[in-house]
Amino acid sequence: MRWSSFYHTASRLFHEYPSWSKSVIVCTTISGGGLVAYSDAKPEHGEEPIQKKKVVVLGTGWAGTSFLKNIKSNSYDIHVVSPRNYFAFTPLLPSVTCGTVEARSIVEPIRSITRRSGVNIHFSEAECYKIDHKNNKVFCRSGKDRKTGGEDEFSIDYDYLVIAMGGRSNTFNTPGVYEHAHFLKEVDEALRIRQTVIDLFERASLPSVSVEDKKKLLSFVVVGGGPTGVEFSAELHDFVHEDIAKLYPSLKDYVKITLLEAGDHILNMFDKRITEFAEHKFARDGIDVKLGSMVVKVSENEITAKERSTGQVVSIPHGMVVWSTGIGARPEIVEFMKQLGQTNRRALVTDEWLRVEGCDNVYALGDCATINQRKVMEDIAVIFSKADKNDSGKLDLQEFKEVVNDIIERYPQVDIYLKKNQMKDMASLLKKPKDSAIVVDIEYFKQALSKVDSQMKNLPATAQVAAQQGVYLSDCFNRMELCEKYPEGPLRFRGVGRHRFRPFRYKHLGQFAPLGGEQTAAQLPGDWISIGQSTQWLWYSVYTSKQVCWRTRALVVGDWCRRYTFGRDSSRI
Repeated sequence: MRWSSFYHTASRLFHEYPSWSKSVIVCTTISGGGLVAYSDAKPEHGEEPIQKKKVVVLGTGWAGTSFLKNIKSNSYDIHVVSPRNYFAFTPLLPSVTCGTVEARSIVEPIRSITRRSGVNIHFSEAECYKIDHKNNKVFCRSGKDRKTGGEDEFSIDYDYLVIAMGGRSNTFNTPGVYEHAHFLKEVDEALRIRQTVIDLFERASLPSVSVEDKKKLLSFVVVGGGPTGVEFSAELHDFVHEDIAKLYPSLKDYVKITLLEAGDHILNMFDKRITEFAEHKFARDGIDVKLGSMVVKVSENEITAKERSTGQVVSIPHGMVVWSTGIGARPEIVEFMKQLGQTNRRALVTDEWLRVEGCDNVYALGDCATINQRKVMEDIAVIFSKADKNDSGKLDLQEFKEVVNDIIERYPQVDIYLKKNQMKDMASLLKKPKDSAIVVDIEYFKQALSKVDSQMKNLPATAQVAAQQGVYLSDCFNRMELCEKYPEGPLRFRGVGRHRFRPFRYKHLGQFAPLGGEQTAAQLPGDWISIGQSTQWLWYSVYTSKQVCWRTRALVVGDWCRRYTFGRDSSRI
């Protein structure tokens, strides 16, 4: 087509079809196929663009990343703020401390994750230091600039705020912990532990160091007998006996690993069979487990603990202390809790739809939040009146069956109570024969349900809980535009209707406890307990499948193969 012919044709089309004047695509070819012209604009009389809701997400941990991965709706402008620009697979941090897995193998840039989601998400590497829920603003600052030494501060408006900032290690205000102990919640902390371990062996190998000093330098104390503390102790033991012993053969006999636990057992959240196996295995491996030992002070060269059984205070020399004793609230979360009047809690209190109590448009999930489960006895009169359709003041079995599913859904502690006491149905709870005519008044009804609330427990601060909460909240946001202004509606048992979305319910999928020496314990749903090398391979497969992408899956599997073939890397870098 000649240019003159193209020009006349285009002019005729614009005159005959004026509605195209602001929205047209014109293509032609040169020498067999090049794009010549492109124009795209809105129709002259088109509708105004829909104003998108602004969603601010604080944090890129398990909860925040799970929310971002599963958000599919384009009805929002999403802005993510986090001091780290990546997601880390934290269950493998103990493996990073000893070189079993490399740090880069368990992290994925958050921009790569959000790019694959297909939703327009903006990211800022900064930390939120203040939340102003009255004006719907968050105040943030970036890290210090290396050249100027200053910090960039900015604020972001929001329509919805998702707080997924996680927690920090709980020191219980123990003196000296922040100054002299290592933590194991972040990738950089795991790398510092790795460097410290190698440094201690290098220092102990110097000819000028005495035997007594060698023992002090190679004394490793782990505080906290939960999954992280137990797994790190096992990893360190394997590292010393499988790799370090070959490189520092004269130092192996000076190494001592001590695990301090304030409770009666390690892994007390696991089944008793796993706890006993872990304690016996550690005893065989030479890991000194001290139960009932509460740390009262940490200094540069020793740690002081009080033994509960005798009341005696003992001091243990150390070269390194790793502190792993649970989750505490971050300072900015504590300040936000004070604004809301939530002063007697360890974390932000939310309802069962993960909305922060006292805020209509703020959600909190993961380690920084705790769900305020509704008690049955608080709503007992409303439940009874809901079931008593004919207002007779008594319930028969048929009336009760019609609302039993709603009761179990709204109050999960009922289902837990039934299963724990091996009750097959609500008739058993009412202590009546299943086939008999059940007629109860409200007083008998209260008596039957009086012990149900005792089964209420806070959800554990685990990656599994946080990930499920992120998926749940993203699903709510994906469907929010089909509902009213908010995803919440009135509660069924408060007499004014039904909640539009089902409340969040955690589904426990099981838990693992690697114990070293290719031995892993697993507690899976259905009271299935498995311990041994076969469980270690199950652990490998599950942790591989839970990686955030195929790149990290390949890297982690490659690290495991490298360790089997060449051993762990003992270099300081």
